[in-house]
Parts: sequence; structure tokens; C-alpha cells
Amino acid sequence: REVPGLELVAICDRNKTKEDKLASSLKKMPVATSIEGVIEKADLIIEAASSDIVGELVQKALSKGKDIMVMSVGGMLDYLHLFTEAREKKCKIYFPSGAIAGLDGIKAAKEACLDSVTLETSKPPQGLEGAPYLLEKNIDLRGIKEKVVVFEGNCQEAVKAFPKNINVAAALSFAGLGMERTKVRIIADPSLKRNVHHIIVKGDFGKLEITAENVPSPSNPKTSYLAV
Repeated sequence: REVPGLELVAICDRNKTKEDKLASSLKKMPVATSIEGVIEKADLIIEAASSDIVGELVQKALSKGKDIMVMSVGGMLDYLHLFTEAREKKCKIYFPSGAIAGLDGIKAAKEACLDSVTLETSKPPQGLEGAPYLLEKNIDLRGIKEKVVVFEGNCQEAVKAFPKNINVAAALSFAGLGMERTKVRIIADPSLKRNVHHIIVKGDFGKLEITAENVPSPSNPKTSYLAV
């Protein structure tokens, strides 16, 4: 779908089959090129790959004075120094709200003193499959009959434990209290057909509760349709 004022000029995917399929599906076929080629041609770079490549991609974009939107927000937690570099170069690093809403309200509440930010994410078991934390702890969610709390900790721990599932926690931490003070609980619930994110924010302003019930992406059940 076309967006007024914007033109997709180049794309890059390490999977060339997917890259070609995407390019040929568009009305105006963009140039398929390298990461460096995309950065050279575009005014705004959009990352939609994985947290593994975020640091490298943001660094390359900033080195060319380009703005960048990061979808895999959790990947930025190990590269906080890049925010300083972006400010020095007068570049922007954008984070979309993705699978949740209310980041603007949390940023406003921060000005009135935040006490706590808690995220409870509930997903069907298949939406958590393959997460490093589950493999490390030898947790098998196949065949569970009722909901199970599989993780409780802070944002920094959650993003490393579930790097493909919990970018919303990273977005919350940047909008609110930071990595260590943003609390995260992850639940596997076999009764669910949707990914549910429940956010509770408390502070001098009062209390804010936000719930998003998202249909999983047809192409990737680990993420929500709204995010893509």
C-alpha cells in the first residue's frame, strides 16, 4: 500500500528468494541491493530483520547521517551509546509502538514521576517456541493444559531470554523507567488464540492500564499482526 510522500527505493534481505518475492509483489519494484546500498539510496532506513543485526545497521546508518526506524527494539539495549552518536550527528532513531499502544501516555506520565511499569505478556505456547530461555531451562511447553508463568524479571533479562518475542518490553523501558526498573512477566496460555500484552503504570499522576489483544502474524506467530 502506498504512503503519500514516501517512496520505497531499495530493499535488502539475506534470503534472496524472499527478497525477490517481495520486490516483484510491489507496484513499483525497488532496487534489491546490499545493506550499504539501501543506506546510500534511502533517506530513512527501516529495520525489520532481527535483533542480531540492529547494532551494525544503526551504526552504518548513522555513519552516513541517515535516520533509522528500528522494529527489533530489544536489539538496541546493548548499543545505548548509539543514541549519543545520533544526537551528535543530528540523526533520529525511531521506535514504533509495534504490538502495543500508550507509549505517549507513559512518556507524559514520566514527567510527573513514575513509580512502576509492569508488562504481563501472555501468548499461545507456539508463540514462545525456540526462545533461548526455554532451551536453557529445559522448559517444554508442548502439551500444557493450563497457563504457566515461564518468566519473571526485568526488561534487560526478558529481552535476552526471549529476543524474538518481547520487543514491546524494550519499547516500554525506553519510554518509561529504563531496562532494570521495567518489570516483565511472560505467560504461556494454551487457551489463547491471541498475544495479550497488559501494561500497568503507576506514579504521582495516578494509574494507567493498557491491554492489547493481538492476532499473531500469519507469517510469524512469535510476533503480533499489529506490529507488522
